[in-house]
Amino acid sequence: MSILNVEVIKSYVRMCNDGWLQGWHERNGGNLTYRMTKEEVEACKDSFTYERPWVPMGVTAENLAGEFFIATGSGKYFRNVILAPEENICIAELNAKGDAYRVVWGLTKGGRPTSEFPSHIMNHSVKKAATDGAHRVIYHAHPGNIIAMTFVLPLTDKAFTKALWTSATECPVVFPGGVGVVQWMVPGGADIAMATSELMKKYDAAVWAHHGLFCSGPDFDTTFGLMHTIEKAAEIYVKALSCGQGIRQTISDQQLLDIARDFGIKLNEELLG
Repeated sequence: MSILNVEVIKSYVRMCNDGWLQGWHERNGGNLTYRMTKEEVEACKDSFTYERPWVPMGVTAENLAGEFFIATGSGKYFRNVILAPEENICIAELNAKGDAYRVVWGLTKGGRPTSEFPSHIMNHSVKKAATDGAHRVIYHAHPGNIIAMTFVLPLTDKAFTKALWTSATECPVVFPGGVGVVQWMVPGGADIAMATSELMKKYDAAVWAHHGLFCSGPDFDTTFGLMHTIEKAAEIYVKALSCGQGIRQTISDQQLLDIARDFGIKLNEELLG
């Protein structure tokens, strides 16, 4: 069976295309990585080759040593993933120290994994530890409304979480832990990787000021759904402000707690008030 017919590759390609159709991936914007299961590696390994060199990442993730990741390519367009997956995505293997990778499949016309690959690996490491291995997806995109919010709200976890929670009733159910906020930083470097990984110890989503959104989850549907829900709430918030009347009424803190009670979830009450 062709590797392109393996379910995990098909699901990965679908998510890339879904993000493109939402308008979150202009040009070569955004990136997606997935930590594969042993069964998924086994289903794909007949297509692997091992002649490409090991590349140091500049970060070390000992708890990911020897694992395999599906990743978008640096400079590649999400638009083209569904058209030619083998040219635009890859599978990369980490070495025994967790500090270097080699591409074992994909990027057939050359290239390397996304420039944010070290940042993704750091966050995979954090989320694997924090969730006892449950989280496997790291997704970064450029949804317009959440970016717009970073120009008008204080760049704090509390300000963004409260605005999003109170913009759509489902939000405290979908992300009861809230969202973190990373101050503006040059993308692709160690600083933004470190800042994001610190936030991801507490949250499943981090807003990058004037840049985009970073989400983690156990599978493609959950992670895409988190991104989609946050951006939909941001759209509602931006539209409400655009009406020129100000915010006249919203969901109160007590009502947020009522939602948590009835849905049996634990709300991060540090972000209330």
